[in-house]
Amino acid sequence: MMETQRLILYVALGLVLMLLWQSWIKYTLPPSAVPTTTSQGVESDSAVPDDGSVPVVPSSPDAPESTQVAPETPVDSDSAGQLIVVDTDLFRVDISTIGADIREVELKKYSVDVEHPDQPLVLMTPDQPDVFISETGLLGRDSSYPNHKTSWSIEGDRFKLGDGDQNLKVVFTYTSDDGVSYRKVYTFNRNSYLIDLEYQIQNSSNESWSGYQYAQFARTQVAQKGSMGFLGRLPSFKGGAIYTPEEKFQKIKFSNMTEEDLSQRAPDGWVSVLQHYFVGAWLPASEGPYEFYSSVSDRATNPLYRIGYKDLSPLTLQPGDSGTLDSRLYIGPKEQSRMKGAAEGLVLSVDYGWLTAIAAPLFWLISWIHKIVGNWGWSIIFLTILIKLAFFPLSAASYRSMAKMKNLQPRLKTLKERYGDDRQKFQQEMMKIYKVEKINPLGGCLPIVVQIPVFIALYWVLLESVELRQATWFWLKDLSVKDPFYILPVLMGISMLVQQKLNPAPMDDIQKKVMMALPIVFTVFFLFFPSGLVLYWVVNNVLSITQQWFITNKLQTKK
Repeated sequence: MMETQRLILYVALGLVLMLLWQSWIKYTLPPSAVPTTTSQGVESDSAVPDDGSVPVVPSSPDAPESTQVAPETPVDSDSAGQLIVVDTDLFRVDISTIGADIREVELKKYSVDVEHPDQPLVLMTPDQPDVFISETGLLGRDSSYPNHKTSWSIEGDRFKLGDGDQNLKVVFTYTSDDGVSYRKVYTFNRNSYLIDLEYQIQNSSNESWSGYQYAQFARTQVAQKGSMGFLGRLPSFKGGAIYTPEEKFQKIKFSNMTEEDLSQRAPDGWVSVLQHYFVGAWLPASEGPYEFYSSVSDRATNPLYRIGYKDLSPLTLQPGDSGTLDSRLYIGPKEQSRMKGAAEGLVLSVDYGWLTAIAAPLFWLISWIHKIVGNWGWSIIFLTILIKLAFFPLSAASYRSMAKMKNLQPRLKTLKERYGDDRQKFQQEMMKIYKVEKINPLGGCLPIVVQIPVFIALYWVLLESVELRQATWFWLKDLSVKDPFYILPVLMGISMLVQQKLNPAPMDDIQKKVMMALPIVFTVFFLFFPSGLVLYWVVNNVLSITQQWFITNKLQTKK
């Protein structure tokens, strides 16, 4: 009974490892290029209807005849307008004069990979196949309102945050045919991934002005090669997401956008595009209500996905009046300490899956340890020790049960020889011995049961937390990827063999062979797992071996 239950649990853990391994392989495979273009847009009247409803944001808003029209497909070409370069302590940003919108973002503090430490990671780009850009503008009663196809003017083409400056303002200007003047002001702040955007409107016309603001992302979906994995999802979600006070955090898959356009109204919230380790989010700065929406160009062939928000309350200016419309853009890593102060619920873009209730406290604890020790590898080791201490009473009871089981091995062997092939009688007599000796046959299974959810939760923490990206420890250059020399997986396999020597051997020969093969199978799985996760498992096994050896020897001495 005891051996069968323990074998079932090992097999269950092996299945979990296999699923995670297959998902990890799928995640680490290089993406395949998917050519993308956009359609000619949707014809839509952007005038304010008589009933006061909000104008529709078309895929390609109409622009005044006097403006230069941007091409439908976002590409890096001369026809996309002049590129204005903004250089800060964290960013290198390209802003096009067409739409005065951000086209490219380089993150100076994050490199592409450990092999290219001097090459900054490009988070936003107009280049195919992985297009990711922002599009913003105003909507109103006619086509004279500037949108993301309007040609803006600016003095200068390069802007740099000075050493002693705390912020940098980049100002674009546009004047419509009816005399309304617009200033589109980007404010970049030192040591911040938040970018403030402000529309300053001066109504110099003879009529009242009433307009709405919108902001959206345009993004292609780059397919991943391979179809392995029973989990049905990558470790990290890639797609859109919105947050509202009522519905909280909602992920919007690309497939959902293809099937049906999003249209959801809320008094407050934000809209974002998520990918592994990084996020772009539009955070409305003024009071709502808002409408969150999505649209797709060329749904059936080469889709370009748009997701964004628009104001539902217009700004109204009488002749001679001026006013502003504000929003904020968070574009950068999913650093939880930064996102908590940026917007309510933005930290939920760190996707820990269905075990968030365990993963979030684990991340908080490992971050707290990291503040003390200053290294993520050592932080994982001390986290493992704390987890082991937390479950010490439970594991101690389990190991005492297993030690008693091991002491009974000679009696059980004699019992098996006595009853031969009569398995039912053997099981009955064995359970009598367990009852007399006060042994719980399931006691030795508890450590494995406890470790499975913690193991999976830590797996997601190591995969999703950008803080551990490219973290080093001795020979390991990145704890979020596999051990390049396979040292830790081999140590893990050896530790499993040592543990088996301390456990009572199965009475059945087939079970004995299966148990001897498990360390080899697990070692193969762990060859491809994040090295930080394997480090946790090795340390956990070493601590378990120490605890189990001490308890076993104590009971044998007492006996």
